[in-house]
Amino acid sequence: MSANSPLALLDRDRMRELFDLRGAYLVQTGGDYRGDPYPVWHRLREEAEVHPGVVHELTGYDRPAVFAGLPIPERPHFSAFSFAACDAAYRNPEVFASSPTPVDPNDGDLRTQNSMISMGGAQHRRYRSLVQPSFMPANAGWWIEHWIEDTVQHLIDGFADQGRAELNVDFCAAIPVLTITSSFGVPVSQALEIRAALRQPQVLIDLLRPIVADRRRTPRDDLISVLVEAELPDEDGTAQRLTDAEIYSFALLLLTAGSGTTWKQMGITLTALLQRPEVLDAVREDRSLLRPAIDETLRWLPTDPMFSRYVMRDIDFHGVHLPAGAVLHLCIGSANRDPARWENPDEYDITRRSRPSFAFGSGAHACLGMHVARAEMTTGIAALLDRLPNLRLDPDAEPPAFIGMYERGATEIHVRFG
Repeated sequence: MSANSPLALLDRDRMRELFDLRGAYLVQTGGDYRGDPYPVWHRLREEAEVHPGVVHELTGYDRPAVFAGLPIPERPHFSAFSFAACDAAYRNPEVFASSPTPVDPNDGDLRTQNSMISMGGAQHRRYRSLVQPSFMPANAGWWIEHWIEDTVQHLIDGFADQGRAELNVDFCAAIPVLTITSSFGVPVSQALEIRAALRQPQVLIDLLRPIVADRRRTPRDDLISVLVEAELPDEDGTAQRLTDAEIYSFALLLLTAGSGTTWKQMGITLTALLQRPEVLDAVREDRSLLRPAIDETLRWLPTDPMFSRYVMRDIDFHGVHLPAGAVLHLCIGSANRDPARWENPDEYDITRRSRPSFAFGSGAHACLGMHVARAEMTTGIAALLDRLPNLRLDPDAEPPAFIGMYERGATEIHVRFG
């Protein structure tokens, strides 16, 4: 491995611990689930659009699983499986809220759920407006030029002369974690410390505190400086700089999302293409097909197939009465294969007519980093096709499989080339 490769500075055993769905770090989200949930979800959707219960139990996974809106045993739980039901919930945030109670990063524990992701209405718009410009399509080039392109090329340098590689952890996982941590001014040597600290917020604060203090003194061209210099408008229109607590709140959310989802979706996309050599060849020959190939995997197998909303008042909803205080789980994996919206929805077809799916959510809470995620996937996969001739699955290794319940992804992606 090249000494110039960022992967040379990462502990590969630690990488596998933090980025293997079957490992202790991720198994609590159902990472050990090896079945195909889609036949069950099809049956459930045909029986009723909304069911009492939670997605993993209805699917037949009988172990405890933690994710958005779970476990919270004191609340009644319901799950929506159709596109129409999920769409209706996303379009009605007053009834289906992202948090059952108001949140304030300056008051309460530092955790992902006490951040912008749980805000609603004007509060959510004020906070989101601070960082949204940095994540818009027009700024994708800023991310590519500053962090993504160099990271991708250096990672490939580390295995390009070996004729074989494992791409899921050593490539797909490394790109977003290095991109988002670098955008916060974190050196490569500390990137995995940041990833591990996402469940230990005080450790995260200790790692970020000197960087925040430095950027307050001397801003740079990076994301942490955007947060340090941002001015949050009050309801009366006056603006003030973010507090340290608000900056750490943004950091926890962005670092969690930035390092925890794109790698799985990139691995899913690579696996789908490698399993279909004729489609991979078509994308290699015509790079305009790469975008629809990525968008199709986002629809066909989203890495996070469920998100939750809190029911704020009694409502009759798609044939089921939902009481105030209930949790409604939106099974977007099922919704994204609803035959009422897509023809032959179980087929992976990069030529199908493009229609928006729920892979990045919907409405006001649509994923802030969707354009950066697409830039990472596009840049990474294109570079592999550019630099690794005759890229193919390794016939002597176990082929990748899709696993996981609430975080779905591929197992090891062993490839050969040259």
